[in-house]
Amino acid sequence: MKTKTAMITIAGRPNVGKSTLTNYLVGEKIAIVSNKPQTTRNRICGIVTREDTQFVFVDTPGYHRARTKLGDYMVNTVRESIADVDATILVVEPIASVGGQESDLIEKIKGSHCPAILAINKIDTVEKDKLLEVIAAYSESAAFDAIIPISAKSGDGVEELLKVCAGYAQESPFLFDEDLTTDQPERQVMAEIIREKILWNLDKEIPHGTAVEITRFSERDSGVIDLDATIYCEKASHKGIIIGKQGAMLKKISTQARHDCEKFMGTKVYLTTWVKVKENWRDSDFLVRNFGYNDK
Repeated sequence: MKTKTAMITIAGRPNVGKSTLTNYLVGEKIAIVSNKPQTTRNRICGIVTREDTQFVFVDTPGYHRARTKLGDYMVNTVRESIADVDATILVVEPIASVGGQESDLIEKIKGSHCPAILAINKIDTVEKDKLLEVIAAYSESAAFDAIIPISAKSGDGVEELLKVCAGYAQESPFLFDEDLTTDQPERQVMAEIIREKILWNLDKEIPHGTAVEITRFSERDSGVIDLDATIYCEKASHKGIIIGKQGAMLKKISTQARHDCEKFMGTKVYLTTWVKVKENWRDSDFLVRNFGYNDK
């Protein structure tokens, strides 16, 4: 059987639903989601294999104005992910004007001479006549190969989006085993799950100043996984908030994370967490690389 592959980058500003779309396409949770901006920090590949075609969807960090070394890394990741792919899906909200971040991304897509699809997400939040205004605004800004209204949450329009993506597939051996859904190592998935629970449970600047390192990942003969994780934050006061009164917040974060880790791994997980302070790590080239945010 001749096989085909298509590598598609998913780009957009923070919180437009890129990771939700990736998870829906893949059929399971491989990218963390939250209601806070800049949740995704690394590029994450979601792998979808349908009969003779394998799609590799590259979920990218939200495109924003960088203010730290970590921010620089995230923005560079978006720029690099638009180059050398078969197509880019630009995900936008149903707002009838082209924002500054979207304009920048459109220019970068044009500069890479990459075919582009516009996915207007969150269509369940607007009336249909408003949607026509959004389509008109973006049609004037660029020549998209297709404009597809979707709801990444419910899946409306996602199958149509996948059919358009199939048009970019080129004859090639599959890049990944057919049963894989992501290129992320299991350790990285576990670290991201823990970070997601921090994002959901803590407010303001605290969750953005955290990083998670898996210091032990071992499997017993019974299949049970022992997982040790260290949560790093930027201030001693933040450490106290993450731990909480009598350890209540850390226990809540760990319990929620363990549940999702077990769901992903399909086995029992024993999770132990610690919290340590690394001041201003987001502005340290060394620490940003040390926590896994480095160019591959």
